[in-house]
Amino acid sequence: MIRQPMATSILGALAAVLLLGATSGALCGEYQGRYCGGTGDVEYLRLIDRSFAFFHPSPGQPNISMLYNADWDCLVEGPMWGGWWVQNSYGPTYCALPFLQEPWLTFLQHSHDLWFRHQGDGRTEGWHGLVSPEGNLCDCATPGGCVPVQGDSRWDIHDWGFEFTAAGVVMQAELLLISRDAAAIRRYLPHLERACDFIETRRDPDNGLFLVGPAANLLAPSYGGVRQADGSFGKGYLAGLSVTYLAALDRMVELCKLAGDRDKTAVYEQRREMTQRSLPQLLTADGYFVKFVEPDGTKHGVLGQERYGYFEAVVNHDAIAFRAVDAKTAERIYAQIASLPGLRPNDFIITNWPSLDDTYANWGSRELSGLWEFGRWVNGGAWSTCEARAILAYYRLGKYEDVRRSARRSMALAEDYQMDAPLADFGASVWFKDNPTNLCYDALGIPAATIRGLFEYIYGADTLTLHPHVPATIEEYWQREPIRWGEKRITLRVRNAGPRMESAHVNGRRLRTTADCVVLSYGELPREARVSIVMEGGWPEAHGSGRGAASHDDGEKRDAVEYKAAGLPADMQRAFTVLKSMQERVASEGDLAYERAYVDEALAAFAAYRERAARDAAGVYPTFTAEKRIAILDMHRAAALNLARGFEALMQRYAENGDSPRRQVAGWYAEAQGAVAD
Repeated sequence: MIRQPMATSILGALAAVLLLGATSGALCGEYQGRYCGGTGDVEYLRLIDRSFAFFHPSPGQPNISMLYNADWDCLVEGPMWGGWWVQNSYGPTYCALPFLQEPWLTFLQHSHDLWFRHQGDGRTEGWHGLVSPEGNLCDCATPGGCVPVQGDSRWDIHDWGFEFTAAGVVMQAELLLISRDAAAIRRYLPHLERACDFIETRRDPDNGLFLVGPAANLLAPSYGGVRQADGSFGKGYLAGLSVTYLAALDRMVELCKLAGDRDKTAVYEQRREMTQRSLPQLLTADGYFVKFVEPDGTKHGVLGQERYGYFEAVVNHDAIAFRAVDAKTAERIYAQIASLPGLRPNDFIITNWPSLDDTYANWGSRELSGLWEFGRWVNGGAWSTCEARAILAYYRLGKYEDVRRSARRSMALAEDYQMDAPLADFGASVWFKDNPTNLCYDALGIPAATIRGLFEYIYGADTLTLHPHVPATIEEYWQREPIRWGEKRITLRVRNAGPRMESAHVNGRRLRTTADCVVLSYGELPREARVSIVMEGGWPEAHGSGRGAASHDDGEKRDAVEYKAAGLPADMQRAFTVLKSMQERVASEGDLAYERAYVDEALAAFAAYRERAARDAAGVYPTFTAEKRIAILDMHRAAALNLARGFEALMQRYAENGDSPRRQVAGWYAEAQGAVAD
């Protein structure tokens, strides 16, 4: 996706007051938030709590409700972006899946369906007359079609979307492992198998690596392939594809086990073993990943080389985040990241440092301009979808201050309603600088990772492995927002007295643990599971104890949400009244959980608009211009009305094609509409 920059955005002073004012002297005490709480590091606890709020309607920040498209009944990348991108959704989707609730989960699946509906079949002609090969996914998709190659820049020389396809498999397979929905697995597993078979067509049997051409990488088209003697661009062994596909294969093995298919499980285990065994060929002598290797052995992305001497961040933080490498290699990679100040000049990690000299835009030179200018787009720009995976890497290695720094900056952008992606100027500014507000799904990756990284959540066919990564400055942590696993809902509590696992219990029953993790068994887990973990071993003195007597209560309380029509504009009151009536009708119906969740979240969007409007009228946002305040209110208003419109469309589908209980719900809806009309 290409965006053209405009004038610099100034972060709201309110964000600095609310978030950056918490210094080391104000970190101690107890925090009771809406989604989580704890004792010790109040600022960090608040960052976690407010990260959850991005995935529900909220009056204080942009949120997922603003990304719903009622016409398509799915999420879109942003209000200005009519489609669903693989590379942009990879970080936020993967990180949010364990805790993402309905109806957002269904909307997300509908977004994925845009890819699978247009998956390549080797016959169908699509965008620019391209016929996508069997199994290929895409750059982005809409209901009407997809872009099967990276669509920006010189699309006519681009290879197919190999790493796009691998990332799509990771996301959909993870969704299925979490839901454990047998019907969904039967529906989507063939799509995932076709995708993996497509990637396998490029495996070199001699070395186990994957030979692909320009823009076959995830953050395309930063990979330009290999320049040939005639000036064209050929294929190389792309490290990112190996790492992302390995993450996909990890999940395909578990998914085939869950489906009960031993033969396919064996196939994917063999593919995984070949891919894992091939990875050392992609490492430098210093233990980090190159970007790619030419067929003649020339490595690109090795610091200190006269040519192709740069550090490629994306493949390296992904390798840590998805456990493609062991702990020792992960530490070596992180040490390289930490040694390069230019890689994180504005808190967020950029894609590479220094500038690339192997793009097809200007091969052999670091002098790039326009869209390719260093620090702008895919050459040294900052992408929140990548930052999300970097945060997972930080958590795995206990680099909590890196997480804090990223979450702080993201929250400041959110307070200013400037959650843009990618960020320009090495992450210093938004891309659309003249827009009063910006919102992209990509940007939700940072809060999502701030949550997921606390425990990683490694889902298997019948097990869920938790790796606690609670910052040493937090003495105790409890999480009210449940983690999903099939029909089970898991809440967590940790007493954090050191880096080693001392014990873990579920509803009072002791579990077996290792030094760094606890493994939950699906069959032994109660439907409502309260997991309590005790960590021991003591933290180094430098971490501080976090003790203090101060009490904080800064979260947006659930019981503070007022579901009433007062304070809403006339055009919103009718939709609200109908939804409120439906909330009362479906409240006691046990088999209408989805409809109940949909109505609850829709009403929360109306409440968020009302609260935001009340704050605005009270002068809570004095630094915002009138134009910006209006634009923010418009975002909240559109979110609420879109959800209402989407629910109305759902009721129409129920009336026409639903089973008996759903037709009854549609009848209730018609009654509610009639009552409002009267």
